[in-house]
Amino acid sequence: MKDFHLSFGEWDMYHKANKDQQRHKEKVEQAIKDNLPDLLSEESIIMSDGQGLTRLPIRSLDEYKLRYGSGEQSQVGQGDGDSQVGDVLEKLPPSKSEKGNGADSKPGIDYYEENVSLEDIEEHLYKELELPDLEQKDFVMESSVPEIVFRDIRKKGLMGNLDKRRTLLQALKRNAISGKGQLGSLSEDDLRFKTWENIEQPESRAVVFAMMDTSGSMGMWEKYMARSFFFWMKRFLETNYKSVEIVYLAHHTEARLVTESEFFSKGESGGTICSSVYQKALDLIEAHYSPASYNIYPVHFSDGDNLSSDTDRCIKLVQELTELSALFAYGEINPYGRKSTLMEVYQHIDHEKNRCYVFKDKKDIYYALKHFFSKNGLEKTES
Repeated sequence: MKDFHLSFGEWDMYHKANKDQQRHKEKVEQAIKDNLPDLLSEESIIMSDGQGLTRLPIRSLDEYKLRYGSGEQSQVGQGDGDSQVGDVLEKLPPSKSEKGNGADSKPGIDYYEENVSLEDIEEHLYKELELPDLEQKDFVMESSVPEIVFRDIRKKGLMGNLDKRRTLLQALKRNAISGKGQLGSLSEDDLRFKTWENIEQPESRAVVFAMMDTSGSMGMWEKYMARSFFFWMKRFLETNYKSVEIVYLAHHTEARLVTESEFFSKGESGGTICSSVYQKALDLIEAHYSPASYNIYPVHFSDGDNLSSDTDRCIKLVQELTELSALFAYGEINPYGRKSTLMEVYQHIDHEKNRCYVFKDKKDIYYALKHFFSKNGLEKTES
């Protein structure tokens, strides 16, 4: 008989590595959640088309260990035996080097940098977003995504769909009828196959009009902010909604339909007439995107500058768009808080489907996403 030993130690000690890994994972997830506003504007992700990584500082989680003191300070005792978890037994007196008004000699907090990918950020971001007031519209069955459901059993079929349990039961029944109380061999008549049918799953269709001002007043920072917002909007919609189409419109004094690549890379110049892009969206809705069949979401980004004589026409067209849409969103990139031609009138449009937001900092990308793509939006329209 071989010798063996019993251990009477605490079983939790043998899972210490797993616990440390779990603590580390929770720490990383909390750090991502706390830093989402900064991460969404990180250039290493935006400029790499979502394939890059960024690094996030996280406080170090060292394993517990005994450490010898330096001998320069009096040591804290272990208490009188009546202490509870969390009780402060004694505070260390300040060392000589820490007294006075000189440079602080206290040690810093160790931290390390954790790689954070696009998928890590999306996992936390998308929990907070949704298309508001999404309704089931008329749908085309051919465009729906079929679901394969096994609903029938047949004697003929593909061997990959063989139902082994029913095949064995059929063989047992056959042998039992003939007086044999055993499985025996299988015959071709014993084979049973699962068969399926395609179930069409109708989905609510939607179209998002991504509209961006590309006039001369939109500088590099303004265009970067707008494109960063649309980058995350596009990722959110493509990840969570299968039947949502994005239409890209760029405008200066004239509006035109552009490709996704042109929208995110091509710069333009000239003056600004915002009514042109609203009229373009209305024309496309009339021609291709009936409100009876599509949930409509126009999202317009600008720096707020517009030809003053065009304001009244803008208000009229925005009101028309809002009536046809599930939501009309206007984002204004205005870091200096100056009065703008558009926001002065848009924020006073009294309609529950109209939402406005002023961008003053990179962090506003996160808050604007929550404001536009949530059930009720944020309480404030400005950060």
